[in-house]
Amino acid sequence: MGNRKSCAVSFVDSSGIRHAVEVGAESVYEAAVLALKAFREHDCAPGAGAHLEIEVKSPSVRHTIMARKVDEWLSGGARSPSEAIEKRRLKELLEA
Repeated sequence: MGNRKSCAVSFVDSSGIRHAVEVGAESVYEAAVLALKAFREHDCAPGAGAHLEIEVKSPSVRHTIMARKVDEWLSGGARSPSEAIEKRRLKELLEA
């Protein structure tokens, strides 16, 4: 994404209820992490198999990623120093 954009992140829980949050993020993974943090803070965290739907606004683009894939990406190796920095920052953000 390259610069901070408004993103709507949502998922449907096991009861069929859609939960959504708006975040400002520079990447799909940052949007996912910020949303996971917000959902956890509001006691509606998705399960590891939940599909997080991420809509980047203006222009509108939508991405879907499984919550466990976010954790796997955060835990995996980095392909570049900048990705390593981003992963470290997002891990710290999620744990805060």
